[in-house]
Amino acid sequence: MFTALLHLCFPHVCESCGITLTPTEAFLCHQCTIQLPRTGFQHFAENPVEKLFYGRIPVQHALAAYYFSEASMLRKLVHKIKYRHKRKLTIFMGRQMGKILLQTSWIHQITCIVPVPVTKKREKFRGYNQSALLSAGIAAVIGKPVLPHALKRVVFTGSQTRKGRILRWQNVEHAFQLEQAGLLKNEHVLLIDDVITTGATTEACGKLFQQANIPFSICSLAYARH
Repeated sequence: MFTALLHLCFPHVCESCGITLTPTEAFLCHQCTIQLPRTGFQHFAENPVEKLFYGRIPVQHALAAYYFSEASMLRKLVHKIKYRHKRKLTIFMGRQMGKILLQTSWIHQITCIVPVPVTKKREKFRGYNQSALLSAGIAAVIGKPVLPHALKRVVFTGSQTRKGRILRWQNVEHAFQLEQAGLLKNEHVLLIDDVITTGATTEACGKLFQQANIPFSICSLAYARH
């Protein structure tokens, strides 16, 4: 009775379609959960995200959990994660990423998790770094430590949304700094991002690991196909 009253005052609804969730559902209803646009990239090497970085950075493994498009359910969820202060939803989606990572053949190689950083200004505006919260959700599933301060964003570059690949790369080429190279010695880093489009932001972070001879892999919540 108390739970029913609580849901009446504070509706417990699906973050995608808005229907009331059952007691066994969390954040997404069953129907929306099965309709999530999964990539299946965890099941094979040389998937589109890995190929995106060929000749750019020596990434060991890479995947994205879901496809992102204008018509995709993921677009609504990512918008809520980035601009609607949905902390618990972000961690929940990170847990889904963790479950997908457990299906890979290389998860045992990972020793730590590093989120792509945001500037202090953007973190203050959002109330959090979404990649760090995704990392926390992943860590709860795969049991690896998160090093949230291993990378630092030192340049505020503005939105990348309407920029092409060249402009995106120029925008972030010197935007990051490796803060804890010594701490990462003998580690295999799992770099976490929210959405990979051209891969410019992820590449800029990866180059710092490359320069420090730190092996790394990449996992993003979503992949925006061209």
